[in-house]
Amino acid sequence: MKKRVIVCGSTFGQFYINALQQLLSDDFELVGLYGKGSERSKKCAETYNIPLFTEFEQIPEVDFACVVISSGTVGGIGTELACKFMEKKIHVLQEQPIHPRDLTETYRVAKKNGVYFKTCDLYPKLPEVARFIRVAQELNKHEKPLYIKAAFGPQVSFPAIDILSRILPSVYSLTVEHITECVGPFDILTGKLGDTPITIEYNNQVNTDDRDNHAHLLHNFAIVYETGRLILEDTFGPVLWKPRMYVPKYLYNPEKRNEIPPYLKELTMETLGNYKAKDFMHVLFDDWKQGIADNIVEFSKMIDQKVKLAPYAQRELLCSQKWSEITNIFGFAKLIHPEGNEYIPSAQIHKYSEEV
Repeated sequence: MKKRVIVCGSTFGQFYINALQQLLSDDFELVGLYGKGSERSKKCAETYNIPLFTEFEQIPEVDFACVVISSGTVGGIGTELACKFMEKKIHVLQEQPIHPRDLTETYRVAKKNGVYFKTCDLYPKLPEVARFIRVAQELNKHEKPLYIKAAFGPQVSFPAIDILSRILPSVYSLTVEHITECVGPFDILTGKLGDTPITIEYNNQVNTDDRDNHAHLLHNFAIVYETGRLILEDTFGPVLWKPRMYVPKYLYNPEKRNEIPPYLKELTMETLGNYKAKDFMHVLFDDWKQGIADNIVEFSKMIDQKVKLAPYAQRELLCSQKWSEITNIFGFAKLIHPEGNEYIPSAQIHKYSEEV
């Protein structure tokens, strides 16, 4: 029997609608969209051919709700709505970021009503982010990270902490040593994760008229090991491995150059996996959709298998607390007011790169 699902929120909620309709229709029935009744909500319901519910009491019986609305402490009604569903014995999958105070309340209400609650962790399920996490976890079994560099902005800071926590549980012990503000568009934090140095480049800017745009990047991570550097160039990849160069002294003797060690035959850089560059439309409407679908399926299995919620709750609360601490340290984003979108076609950049 198909599980009945309601999506709440018509902005990012459209990605959930796409996932349910295009990838999960065999196992899930999307019963409709819950929204305020804005023009966008009406157009979404019409475009996706689903009912629009503007009053909570109108929502028919469902198995779980996808709440894709800002949580309470960041100015939305997401927390209130999630709790309202759970009081009706309906499981809830909620979009991040969620403040620790809100998260504590939602898990309390979930436990009281014997239902499941979880935040959607889209970014760690994106192909290249997942690859970066896997490789880092394996490398960590062999050698200790010597240094970490992370770069991200406020809009994706919650998943940035989530990604780091999967690689380095010591992220929860972050200590801050120094912050330099306004280094161009970035604030720079230096500190330590346990005894491992870390630098965070924080793109602490926001356009209040267009909050989802004008970031200089989503995520960039680099982990330095004794043997080389592992890099996630961007949220959408690639994942790079750059072996450390070592030239033994004996090779400076010409007669010894036939004795080449295997590490000198390594490429100076490896692009890991089957990476292929994708356009923005593909990553937005295919990769994100698949990541959300994976979250929905995982959440459904948790419910069916009666998985213990406590370990998930503990991990999410720790992640949320560290996210809250870090964003408080950086303070309010600086307001910017760019005019439109500056754009240089990649074909033009390729021309610049041509050999002279």
